[in-house]
Amino acid sequence: MAYKSLQEFVRRLEKAGELVRIKVPVSAELEITEIADRVMKSPPERNKALLFENVRGHDMPVLINMFGSPRRMAWALGVEDLEDLRHRLAKLIKPEVPQGWSDKFRKAAELLPVLRSVGPKVVSKAACQEIVITDNPSLDALPILKCWPKDGGRYITLPQVISRDPRTGRRNVGMYRLQVFDERTLGMHWQIHKGGAEHERVAKDIGKTIIPVAVALGGDPAEIWAASAPLPPDIDEYMLAGWLRGKPVELVKCVTQPLEVPADADIVIEGYVDVSEQRLEGPFGDHTGYYTPPDLYPVMHVTAITMRRNPIYPTTIVGRPPMEDYWMGKATERLFLPLLQLFLPEVQDMNMPAEGVFHNLLIVKMRKRYPGHVRKVIHGIWGLGLMMLTKCIVVVDDWVDVHNLSEVAWQVLGNVDWARDVVITEGPVDALDHSSYRPNFGGKIGIDATAKDERDGYTRGWPELIEMLPEIKALVDRRWKEYGLES
Repeated sequence: MAYKSLQEFVRRLEKAGELVRIKVPVSAELEITEIADRVMKSPPERNKALLFENVRGHDMPVLINMFGSPRRMAWALGVEDLEDLRHRLAKLIKPEVPQGWSDKFRKAAELLPVLRSVGPKVVSKAACQEIVITDNPSLDALPILKCWPKDGGRYITLPQVISRDPRTGRRNVGMYRLQVFDERTLGMHWQIHKGGAEHERVAKDIGKTIIPVAVALGGDPAEIWAASAPLPPDIDEYMLAGWLRGKPVELVKCVTQPLEVPADADIVIEGYVDVSEQRLEGPFGDHTGYYTPPDLYPVMHVTAITMRRNPIYPTTIVGRPPMEDYWMGKATERLFLPLLQLFLPEVQDMNMPAEGVFHNLLIVKMRKRYPGHVRKVIHGIWGLGLMMLTKCIVVVDDWVDVHNLSEVAWQVLGNVDWARDVVITEGPVDALDHSSYRPNFGGKIGIDATAKDERDGYTRGWPELIEMLPEIKALVDRRWKEYGLES
């Protein structure tokens, strides 16, 4: 489903009872965070999207937690259930299972024409340019939150940061937080492994100092989410958004920069990054639940701000999980599972629990067929794009529900010989990993929690699972009411 605007998505949420309008005056400094944090961690029936209509000092409403439940996240991407994402993509890249590496790459390449068929198109007029400010544009006009008490300042947290490779011209859309330094400058927190940082490296390599940048806020929620998707460099995030929408993303040329932005955006901040300039950015209360300390990052200089006549300012907060960003990550997990299975078809399912804050824990299930099969999967996952940042991979048998953490813990604690069933290595880790002794490089662990047999050099004879006979289960099912146990 393609939403014409963020306002249309808000109307759908409200009609379904998934949104609460807060009309009393609130502060963008800390107060909205505390309200939203409590709601995000509430039981499902009280976990709603929030539209703050009276933010002190601003006449623009603030929307938060629109992605904060499986139902709302699914609706944002045009499906009724997040599992539909996996089935939809699996149907596209199957029915036949690719055989051999050449076939795997062929199947992956076949996705590109499909995505290009719903690739973005440029239009001449756009709602996001109903108001154009090029003379002294000020970020102070936007209700940007200060999220946590020790944050370095106010932060834009739900952006679509648009830039182009200075050498190839390929567009990248990323979701990088931006700290407000003053009314005309922002700290650009693109981490070392991300597309924007690669554009910075390329610019330095070829002797360019300026990278045009645009920051789009709002619009169709599929466009917002796509900015967070870990796509290969050759795939435009707006192609993915177009595929999810079933309709191309319409783009319009910026008024001061040689870039295009979503025509349906609520707000666009245009500017440039000077790669020769860096400033301390941070600290920032991050999705790890800890403050990320200050570090040097590039500076974005604002050249224009454009917007709709009645824009909504979308934002999010991150902190101790679970929070809204968990469901954004869960959508990524479900959608990208079929792509992982192209290269590792033995993987049957995976789960990245909220407690692992995306990169700290990945649980996968598989049926092993030969000696070393589990280790092949562990190393294979570490070799797939940004999966390289995964700190801990746990592998369980095909009958285990990877989404049942109690069942997974039972298997790990009962099945693992810690002297033999563990792979410990070093490699790239997330830039936010505070436990690593060196930035962006640290220890990683793979755990084989499957049942062991002679293929693993295990000669004792693995014990059988305790299971009731099917006919006894059926008998008790039939007689359950007779026992008087129904409340």
